[in-house]
Amino acid sequence: MRRREFITLVGGAMAAWPLAAHSQQPDRMRLIGALTGIADEPSFQTRYNAFIQGLKELGWTDGRNIRVEYRYGGGDLENTRRQAVELVALAPDVILVVGGLATERLLQVTRTVPIVFVIVPDPVGSGLVARLSRPGGNARGHSGHWPALGPDASVANEPDRTLAGCANLQI
Repeated sequence: MRRREFITLVGGAMAAWPLAAHSQQPDRMRLIGALTGIADEPSFQTRYNAFIQGLKELGWTDGRNIRVEYRYGGGDLENTRRQAVELVALAPDVILVVGGLATERLLQVTRTVPIVFVIVPDPVGSGLVARLSRPGGNARGHSGHWPALGPDASVANEPDRTLAGCANLQI
């Protein structure tokens, strides 16, 4: 399985996945990093469990063909950066990141590891991506705030082929 296909899987874990992906099994254990800038709270554990369940429904099982490494910044920007450095050192196939500040810290650490971000208020205005429709770089994601899209408003009405439904992924 190609790296790009795996990134699409992570981004669209809660969306429908083509049947071809169900029949493919990876030839090695894949590593997903997960980073949030705030504390490890019960609400986040519930969302991560839903993420894992979505992956399981698609044939990806934590401990069997994927491993998920979680890191929490605890609300401290420097700690979030340290956690980002630690995740990147593990050489993950992709990193799922929650929030704008955590995404910024992660992009300071790597411009090569694929990043899928969620719940980022203004990824274009903050410089995380060039445009939502064609983000460029190694980061892709969902802003969660469609009215603020401006010229990218058309993407709100079209499925993002790169993320295959990441817009609805709540982590």
